[in-house]
Amino acid sequence: MERKRKYRHFLLWCLCLDLIAMGVMGYRYLDRKIPDEIQVERGMEDHVEAMLARSFVTFEEAVTVSGEGSYLLPCRLLGVVPFKNVKVIPADSTSVYVSGSTVGLYMETEGVLIIDTGVITSENGMTQEPAKNIVKSGDYIVAFNEQKVSTKQELMEDLSLLDGGEVTLDVRRGDETIPVSLTPVKDSEGNYKLGIWVRDDTQGIGTLTYVDSSGNFGALGHGISDVDTGELLQIEDGDLYQAEILGIQKGSKGSPGELAGLIRYEPGRIIGKIVKNSKNGIYGNFDGGAVNSVSLKKMPVAYKQELEIGPATILCSVEGATREYEAEITKIDLNHEDSNKSFVIHVTDPELLKTTGGIIQGMSGSPVVQNGRFVGAVTHVFVQDATSGYGIFAETMLERVIDL
Repeated sequence: MERKRKYRHFLLWCLCLDLIAMGVMGYRYLDRKIPDEIQVERGMEDHVEAMLARSFVTFEEAVTVSGEGSYLLPCRLLGVVPFKNVKVIPADSTSVYVSGSTVGLYMETEGVLIIDTGVITSENGMTQEPAKNIVKSGDYIVAFNEQKVSTKQELMEDLSLLDGGEVTLDVRRGDETIPVSLTPVKDSEGNYKLGIWVRDDTQGIGTLTYVDSSGNFGALGHGISDVDTGELLQIEDGDLYQAEILGIQKGSKGSPGELAGLIRYEPGRIIGKIVKNSKNGIYGNFDGGAVNSVSLKKMPVAYKQELEIGPATILCSVEGATREYEAEITKIDLNHEDSNKSFVIHVTDPELLKTTGGIIQGMSGSPVVQNGRFVGAVTHVFVQDATSGYGIFAETMLERVIDL
């Protein structure tokens, strides 16, 4: 009898845990389907509840939060449990010039990025690590003995003048700049070293997403991070170049493909100035409107709630000219914590699949079009499935445009 009672208790606990898990999963599902913030075209505010309609969710009377027409729309689960307040922002319809052209990127960091510390063999044969536990991977050297440092070459020139005394580095760590002291070590060749691995620039191939009516561009749909530290690079200066595709490494399961390109770093091939490297893309001023190699097509911008599961197209340049390739949006997440992964795009075009295997490196920033509107851009490929990848909402990319 006691065993039966314990067994019933066990089943009851399992049922309770299942109900809790179902409740958490249901809550998370609704949280991702109903955004915290939504933009709607002016005059369409009365249709917001219909746009966001979901089972088990009811909406209450709106609460005005600004003189510009923004308001909060409280919603409840089953008409009882407070769920969230959706901020509704009336906005004017927007059009941009979508691209899809392959471009070259060259960027210089703000200061000299520290990749790691290293061991030095001194002139007497001993190993030393003078920078260990003093500087950190991801720090930026901005001054050497109170003299501004912008490039790795300037840092090397300062090191060549040392006589063995202690030096002071100003390093930017996060939002603050702090002074640190190091004692250089003379290596076996008689040169003074700090025991620091550094980098001051980065370059690569990507896709131009759009140019707006003010001449500002957005590209990639995600920021550029250092390959060693994983940190978003803090950019001081950079240029956007024309680029040529030399070859394609086709993507496959477990092996992302890649566009092999050529960038000629010549003044006459610069088509824009990079001024911002942010989580949601590369931004700057575009001045290559007359360049024949850059494709630009005016198109209205869709709000994120206008995306639909179903057919779409991707604009990209993998064979020298920008083309529109068939694809399908298979999943939409209006409230994903990572804005670069707001929807899933699956390539269905036979020609693109034959050429690239789907989505490959260098296609980041390729515009996604649905129902004649610019809805987003490709950001990542699935490593285990090259035919699919993530995308960022066009609305999100445009929100991040700063005053350039």
